[in-house]
Amino acid sequence: MQNPLIFVLRTLFDLYVLTLALRLLLQWATVDKRNPLVQFILRVTNPLVVPLQRVLPAMGRLDTATLVALIGLQLAGTALLVRLGCVGEPALWQILALAVLTIVKLGLGVFTWSIIIYVVLSWVSPGGYNPAAAIVAAVVEPVLAPFRRLIPPIGGLDLSPLFALIALQAVTMLLPMERVLAGMLCRSGF
Repeated sequence: MQNPLIFVLRTLFDLYVLTLALRLLLQWATVDKRNPLVQFILRVTNPLVVPLQRVLPAMGRLDTATLVALIGLQLAGTALLVRLGCVGEPALWQILALAVLTIVKLGLGVFTWSIIIYVVLSWVSPGGYNPAAAIVAAVVEPVLAPFRRLIPPIGGLDLSPLFALIALQAVTMLLPMERVLAGMLCRSGF
């Protein structure tokens, strides 16, 4: 059974880290900042990102302040949760590895769920406008483009989301999360 304190802390950290990851992803995908959902994400993350933006300039389309905030918060959350939920004292490299792997897994999960939502929206409301659908399309299109070049539509059916999901799942399975957790004597609830 999972400790309720660890569950609450992990959920709060995960939600804020997800919001920071979405901010980074939406800036990379150049989503319209007037979108109400983008406005929400910006307002929620501004207290942490704006002070860092004064010190860390953006590098092209990569907002380094958001990236540093994302990695810093994930490191802090991982260190706290490892301290509460693991036996023994893990090495610094283990905490760093777990934090980075968690961010990568989160990013892959965001793309996976975005593709699923994109496909469902294409069945339910093809061609309709919705602020959330615009964000999902902006995030998913760059991921699906390489698959669309390799796999042409068959009978008018676009199979690129299916192959993108298979590739994302395969990459997720390659992440050595269990190995890092086993070395720290943690439960696999991370």
